[in-house]
Amino acid sequence: MTEEQVVLVDKNDKVLGLMPKMEAHKKAILHRAFSVFIFNEKCQLLLQQRALDKYHSPGLWTNTCCSHQREGETNIQAGQRRLFEEMGLHCELKELFWFIYKAPFDNGLTEHELDHVLVGTNSKNPIINPSEVANFKWNTLQEVEADIEANPHIYTVWFKIIFKEYLAHLK
Repeated sequence: MTEEQVVLVDKNDKVLGLMPKMEAHKKAILHRAFSVFIFNEKCQLLLQQRALDKYHSPGLWTNTCCSHQREGETNIQAGQRRLFEEMGLHCELKELFWFIYKAPFDNGLTEHELDHVLVGTNSKNPIINPSEVANFKWNTLQEVEADIEANPHIYTVWFKIIFKEYLAHLK
């Protein structure tokens, strides 16, 4: 099986080419990504705890799902694909905004992403893929914000960045 490719982009989201995912993360090359936020009818955000054997950030809490677009895939198609792969959910998504961030990890990898933030509504509990997700929970934005403040070490680096951007976008 060939390694997954990421879509390299410039700061305006213009496609520059493809690169193996691990190489892009080792070299901190800007690439396209997406982050999905799913809310239920109580306005609670669905969070996932990453599987304990993930190659980085194992066991940490993060947004509903996130990943990288494949060549030729729209942001919405990619979000819907990954939402089903990780959480077993189907729902309509819409794109709210995008922004660029850079987050280095202790293992020498760096996320340098132009991240498209997608939102959707689904009140069903997920059917998690155990190779991707260890657990899930529903929390209000206020609960998430307070818990990140009290326990920042239990959340992924990128989620703390993306969540802050999301809250700023709401204002």
